[in-house]
This record gives sequence, C-alpha cells and structure tokens, in this order.
Amino acid sequence: MKNVTITMEDGAADWARMEAARRNTSVSRLVGELVAEKMHRNDAYERAMREALEFKSWGPSKGRYLTRDEMYTRGAR
Repeated sequence: MKNVTITMEDGAADWARMEAARRNTSVSRLVGELVAEKMHRNDAYERAMREALEFKSWGPSKGRYLTRDEMYTRGAR
C-alpha cells in the first residue's frame, strides 16, 4: 500500500469524515475504497465498450431493409 497526501475542499473533507465515521472506518480507507470502486467501474465500462466496438456482423443481410413505416406496422398485420 502507498501513502498519498490529497487536497480537497473543506466541504468534501467534512463529508469524508462523516461518511467514514458512519461506515466505522478511516478517511484514508474510505478514499481508497472510493478510488478503487471508480477504477473498477471505469475498467468495466472500457471493456464493454471494446467488446461492443469489436462486434462482428452475423453476415450480409438478405433482401432490402424495412422502411420505418414497415418496421412499426409489421406486427399489426
């Protein structure tokens, strides 16, 4: 583990102290957990984005594409 000094606004520091107390932990551990959570969320988002962009088609379409009107009235027949 690394020790890091951070600077934050007074209001953010007050919130961090109260939230840490509510969770029965230290401000240091709270901030570490919040940063780790953000890191994991960003990693998951980037992984999903890469997978979506790498999506390969199921092959060429057969026939013409439906018009907008056909698409929304097709199930009504």
